[in-house]
Amino acid sequence: MLYFALALLFLAFLFFWQSNRQRQAAGLPGGRIIYTDTRGWGKLEKPLYYAALDLTGKPDYLIQKDGQIVPVEVKSGKAPDAPYDSHIYQLAAYCLLVEKTYAKRPPYGIIHYEGRDFAVDYTPALEQSLLELLTEMKRDEFKKEVARSHEQAARCKRCGFREVCDQKVA
Repeated sequence: MLYFALALLFLAFLFFWQSNRQRQAAGLPGGRIIYTDTRGWGKLEKPLYYAALDLTGKPDYLIQKDGQIVPVEVKSGKAPDAPYDSHIYQLAAYCLLVEKTYAKRPPYGIIHYEGRDFAVDYTPALEQSLLELLTEMKRDEFKKEVARSHEQAARCKRCGFREVCDQKVA
């Protein structure tokens, strides 16, 4: 009976240790996972939605810790020196969706790249910049032609509109 109890204790420790390793590899802070959009965890969650802006999103994870909810976005590429603007705005949109869905404003969100994490403060200035960007995107949605918004050849090479675009880079 003692050996059985020791074996169970050892297995519990092993599972706890493995769980911590997986959490760290995914860039997740401590806390309880309350939402996940990763197929590896089973059924996918319903997207977050804010009707007033017709904004929908599915963060990779939502972590609840100390009464706060923190969105985490996991990126597959190597870590840049600073997070890309598009990734910051994506995370800001998740912060806005969390605030509207759970009535709790996240103080920050996390962008996890291979080998590095960035905590991005969800400030009123970032929220205002996001709202301006969303307004601009809504206006552009009805334009016949919209100018390319970047100077990155790598983005153009992966674009689904590359063959019909007259503004491609390189």
